[in-house]
Amino acid sequence: MALPLPFLNGFSRKKRAQMIAVDLGSRTTKAALFERRGEILALTRYALLDAPIFEKKISPELLADHLKAVAEALGSTTRFVIVAVGLEDAMVRQIELPQMPLDEMRQVLKVNHKNYLQQDLPNHVFDCYIIPPRAASPVDKTSPGATFKFKVLATAAKQQLVNDFMRATQLAGLTAECMVPGLIGPMNTFEQALPEIYASETVALVDIGFKHTSVCVLDRGELALTRVVNIGGDKLTTGLAEAMGISYAEAEGIKVGMAPEVEGPLQLQVIPLGREIRASLDFFEHQQDRPVSQVYVSGASARSEMILQILHSELLLECKTWNPTGFLQLALPGQQAVEVDHIGSQLTVAIGAALAAF
Repeated sequence: MALPLPFLNGFSRKKRAQMIAVDLGSRTTKAALFERRGEILALTRYALLDAPIFEKKISPELLADHLKAVAEALGSTTRFVIVAVGLEDAMVRQIELPQMPLDEMRQVLKVNHKNYLQQDLPNHVFDCYIIPPRAASPVDKTSPGATFKFKVLATAAKQQLVNDFMRATQLAGLTAECMVPGLIGPMNTFEQALPEIYASETVALVDIGFKHTSVCVLDRGELALTRVVNIGGDKLTTGLAEAMGISYAEAEGIKVGMAPEVEGPLQLQVIPLGREIRASLDFFEHQQDRPVSQVYVSGASARSEMILQILHSELLLECKTWNPTGFLQLALPGQQAVEVDHIGSQLTVAIGAALAAF
């Protein structure tokens, strides 16, 4: 899919030799340094840093300091950075638009966003990605009177947010290549990591973030449904801590374990998430008359076998983790090479963002 969806005007199509990809989470920033080696993409270093603490809005100056810390943690000499925008900061919708150049599509969305995106979005910047038609079902251009439309992935973010990110990268001494919605990260990565399943099966990608969970249904290589659920790892941990009378830190530690005494309280927290995911899958299956075959889960909470088992029971579908780094050349320093299998699931969005630039 390799969706660029740049919010930045004049997005450079140059093939950079190195790139920093940053997934700015609500609690943890996930960042990775990539290097192009011929046709191969290499992961050379990654970093997990505590996100800046702020109430409603982070200043460009504070974000700049954070981006400097990210670059230092990666030991990077490149200035080029791509940033994944959080699920709460960028809207993504699949729509249909008449055939026209991308620049005209952006203008159409700017003028008619309420009609196409079902929301009033003043002072927003818009972008589009034309979804390639499925090879097995070519468009019949001979039909008389036919109106040809593109399936388009449309996205929007506040202009002020884009301006603040641009300012922050400049203050940090970095060059912003583009910004991408975090929602597309798992899709981009899944296409490269499991290409045969991506192209031939109908699956759901569930990425459990700190505050939100994204659900994307991929139908034989085509994005068929997206949804953001307002339940994430933070809510699971908070609920578990309250139910067991333990601290948040203790609950976070045992959430990913298999201690029998955790199962009951954890189940009560995960079931509402499972029901929301199931409702999304039911909607797709009723609309398309096609079953979802399996669910692929990413994010820090995906490390919990117990959470996967509870989701399996609720969804009545196989729920499994997947390796987002499997298609990359791993050129990591000592300890990171050992730990990447453990934390790889958390890099899914950052990897997908990097693919949009490379």
